[in-house]
Amino acid sequence: MGRRKVEIKRIEKKSSRQVTFSKRRNGLIEKARQLSILCESSIAVLVVSGSGKLYNSSSGDNMSKIIDRYEIQHADEQKVLDLEEKARNYLPHKELLEIVQRKLEEPIDNVSVDSLMSMEEQLETALSVTRAKKTELMMEDLKSLQEKEKLLREENQFLASQFLTDGAKTFLVTEGERGMSLENSSGNKIPETLPLLK
Repeated sequence: MGRRKVEIKRIEKKSSRQVTFSKRRNGLIEKARQLSILCESSIAVLVVSGSGKLYNSSSGDNMSKIIDRYEIQHADEQKVLDLEEKARNYLPHKELLEIVQRKLEEPIDNVSVDSLMSMEEQLETALSVTRAKKTELMMEDLKSLQEKEKLLREENQFLASQFLTDGAKTFLVTEGERGMSLENSSGNKIPETLPLLK
């Protein structure tokens, strides 16, 4: 007899809820440990119970190393998001360059330091966003080229293995035919040699 399917909703009875929490938490931690061993990865599990009690488990690296790596990656992602947010708030690059060019053509007395600093900040942000996009596109191109290289190497190995097997047969046949023609023309039997390729 199979298990009945449990409806996923809040368990009303407090004792049943606590038992389910403990069992499922332990099952989650065990699955994380197995995943870490099978895939040679670092896994951290943080669980906060309904009463506010904290449970943690880590496998692979210790918890602090995993959290440090997460914070570093999260900070990088946050920088990219901040740049994108700034880029949305500022003018498009073309308009920004046109404004800067107009300001520079005006007499320098009419331009305030604040407006120049604002334009400088906008230009730096636009430049950062452009560089980030350029880097992203270059990495995508690099990845696709590496995949093409891998496919070409595999195809090359396949063709080389086919050439070796087909080439050896052709070589043996031509050597045999040449030996027969030499025997017939001179009347002397040429000593047989062992084939070099098999």
